[in-house]
Amino acid sequence: MHRTGLTELEVVLAVARRSSFRQAALELGMSTTAVSHAVAGLEARLKVRLFNRSTRSVGLTDAGQRYVERIAPALAEIKSAGEQASTGPDMPSGTLRINVPQGVATLLLGPLFSQYAQRYPGVRLDIVSEPRLIDIVAQGFDAGIRLAESVPQDMIAVPLSRDLRMLVVATPEYLARHGTPKHPRDLLKHQSISMCMAHGGLYHWELERNGQKLRLELPVRMALNEAPAIKQAVLLGLGIGFIAESLISEELNAGTLRPVLTQWCPSFGGLRLYYSGHRFVPARLRALIDLIRELGLAL
Repeated sequence: MHRTGLTELEVVLAVARRSSFRQAALELGMSTTAVSHAVAGLEARLKVRLFNRSTRSVGLTDAGQRYVERIAPALAEIKSAGEQASTGPDMPSGTLRINVPQGVATLLLGPLFSQYAQRYPGVRLDIVSEPRLIDIVAQGFDAGIRLAESVPQDMIAVPLSRDLRMLVVATPEYLARHGTPKHPRDLLKHQSISMCMAHGGLYHWELERNGQKLRLELPVRMALNEAPAIKQAVLLGLGIGFIAESLISEELNAGTLRPVLTQWCPSFGGLRLYYSGHRFVPARLRALIDLIRELGLAL
């Protein structure tokens, strides 16, 4: 790691990201002892403890959280300005860090990220999957990817996919045994294959028709935290599922899954790449944005 007067700040941010002195040391190419000394030195000058430490975990104190939220965007600005001065705007380099929901990295690897990696070999791509929505600036990410409805209002959003649609689906055999729902309330008689969220709760099915919105809590046969696993469970006839149409297009065409209540399943805003509009956009991120626009909404 290139040493600068900002090393202590970079160390604090790395420890905050990794929740580990050892993992931060590996990321920065430093020894664990050097990382520990850097944090201790900064805490001594600030006269405040930034991290709570135990033999099993490292976590930010309240003061540390406030400090990280303030220095992260400032440090990113300084580093970006240095990169722009040394490489020029047309020579993307460095590390591009992107935060994505679970499952999205695999979805975008072929159509987007592989092309970017081939076109810009001087850029290292760090793609981190995270089930929860985080503050990408405070956590040191250049950009995030989320559904349109989840993008923070103060961010600039770039369309990354067409509008999406969730469908209520089951196998023909399941529907023959248990009946085909004609109205959303009929779903209460069925066993669902549901999405288990990161906070421990379940994803509630939301259906809408002609402005009428229904939020359903169905009997749960099985709860999983990965969409492909939910699809597989539905294909096995274990229950009825609520799955993104793009994930089951082949099964719908083959007739192995059958949609029901389609009039209650409108489209909604798809995936968006988003980034802060209050900071300099590095060339490596600008290159990704240009590539997304070049490819069009084909994902």
